[in-house]
Amino acid sequence: MHDIILSTEGLVAGYGQTTILNGTTLSVRKAALTTVIGPNGAGKSTFFKTLFGMLPVRAGKIIFNGENIAGQKPLGLLGKGMAYVPQGRNIFPSLTVEHNLEFGGISLNNLPETRQRMEAVYKQFPILKTRAKAQAGTLSGGEQKMLEIGRAMLLEPKLLLIDEPSIGLSPIMAQQAFDLLLKLRDNGVTILLIEQNAKKALAISDYGIVLQQGRLALDGTADSVLNHPEIGHLFLGGAVQVSNQ
Repeated sequence: MHDIILSTEGLVAGYGQTTILNGTTLSVRKAALTTVIGPNGAGKSTFFKTLFGMLPVRAGKIIFNGENIAGQKPLGLLGKGMAYVPQGRNIFPSLTVEHNLEFGGISLNNLPETRQRMEAVYKQFPILKTRAKAQAGTLSGGEQKMLEIGRAMLLEPKLLLIDEPSIGLSPIMAQQAFDLLLKLRDNGVTILLIEQNAKKALAISDYGIVLQQGRLALDGTADSVLNHPEIGHLFLGGAVQVSNQ
């Protein structure tokens, strides 16, 4: 049984006057890969941004490793062991791969330590070592995603939030991204994932979480979520009807 590394209690957040998360209460298990699914507008990306301090918490708690981190800023959360790879491309395309990684370690304020950790990243992603002096914008889409994940891993996070890692990638590159996430999970990193290909993501996950209208609709093992009779209706825009929730 996995221990709980992250939990939220009555989390409320949104944009401007619009509330997206409506009392979200859920738990994430340590050293596991958990996929968050739900229809468009369910609050998945908003949930990640709130966890990582990019959106203010209006109410509720975020408990990470036993500490309420609600309201803390991203830089502080990096230091506590949480990293975030947002949707889309988030690199400096005109800078080299090497310099992109160095920027990932800027919060360490220790260049020798950063470069030592970069060597560990290169062992995980040998292609990045090969392309270290190349401009990041010349990398393939899959290689750029490796760079984003490698930069996040530079800080040796306990929890990695990753939003839509396969978007814009070919099926082969997408499979490589999934294989990489499994490798990180097997090395003890807790991964919380949003993925457009929900069936594929759940198939490689340990657990699944279903959000609907900013609230928990269903959670459990990935198999139980994938095989739940109402999940298809959810993705068609219908409501998930789950008793005792």
